[in-house]
Amino acid sequence: MQWITHSETDVYTNPWFTIRLADVELPDGRHLDHYLIRQRPVALATIVDEQDRVLLLWRHRFITDTWGWELAAGVVEIEAGESVEDAAAREMLEETGWRPGPLRHLLSIEPSNGLSDAVHHVYWSDSGEHVGEPEDAFESDRIEWVSLKEVPDMIARGEIRSSNAVSALLVLHRLRRL
Repeated sequence: MQWITHSETDVYTNPWFTIRLADVELPDGRHLDHYLIRQRPVALATIVDEQDRVLLLWRHRFITDTWGWELAAGVVEIEAGESVEDAAAREMLEETGWRPGPLRHLLSIEPSNGLSDAVHHVYWSDSGEHVGEPEDAFESDRIEWVSLKEVPDMIARGEIRSSNAVSALLVLHRLRRL
């Protein structure tokens, strides 16, 4: 059953996102007002080394007041003509100080598609070069190589919480086990 959007109006806009109010028709003909968030694409990246370790950031998220392991991530600067893959490499370098080798697309997810149109595109590389301290050192408390073998247990303990990191790391865990 498909819902039909008849209109959307802006409620609030800033450079990061737009909150909109949609007039939505349900399959039975009823209408409802539904708030939604329009966002730019997000690009993520990590490196998996020859020891099946993945490069992660340990960071605090003030909104939920939680700590967890995450992948380097940020919005794609589409207005500047940046590609998703280039954004993933840029974020990796800015947040970790590592320049990834050739990136491979791992997956694209919609972490909250009942509320937002955000799409998170995850890339990975099996090589990289440490070029120095991260430009955006304020992004994390520490940067570490973490064994992919430990990922399922880390998720179970709540040490990896963000949906994009959980999804990406479970896929990488599975790929590297095959």
